[in-house]
Amino acid sequence: MKFDIKRLTPDLSDDYFDFFDQRAFTDNSPMQPCYCCYFNQTKAEEKSEVFDKADQYGGGGAGLKFALRAHAEHLISANIIQGYLAYADGLVVGWCNTNRKDHYRRMLDPVILEQSSPNTKSVVCFEIAPSYRHKGIASLLLARVVADAKKEGFAAVEGYAYLRERPETFDFSGPLRLYEKAGFSEIGRKNDLIIMQKKL
Repeated sequence: MKFDIKRLTPDLSDDYFDFFDQRAFTDNSPMQPCYCCYFNQTKAEEKSEVFDKADQYGGGGAGLKFALRAHAEHLISANIIQGYLAYADGLVVGWCNTNRKDHYRRMLDPVILEQSSPNTKSVVCFEIAPSYRHKGIASLLLARVVADAKKEGFAAVEGYAYLRERPETFDFSGPLRLYEKAGFSEIGRKNDLIIMQKKL
């Protein structure tokens, strides 16, 4: 099966939301509802733009989802959420959230942002539709991130993996073996969080 990788742009936002609404969580993942906003917003923004506005959308779980979706629409239109979409037969089946490291508002652990890494591209999240997992889509997305980062003059690409005995739902940042296969090397760790980097 052939997969096409496209950079997310505001004109592809309908495809983005169709993926998260229709295919990303068909396994009833506890991650839903999610539109990959976490790293692109501060805690204060999350409170004011999502939690405080949920009642305007009817309250409860549905209200929270609609508030989160509206906030994601704003973040995409403002080019704050950046990344790549993986397509199969015209439908999005995978996503990778990546941006300049210093453009993220928060990380999995503050230690990641504290480390000095000038001109670095970070990869913070992968989401692959359940029926398309284990087909190499995450590797294709990561390869595209690395290739474009090199063309754009970045010094390195970073990813963040957890040491796990077995895969878990919340391993959205990508497993260690994904980065190792792509030529990344460990540059630091805090407890079970490993910072992986590939110099360009």
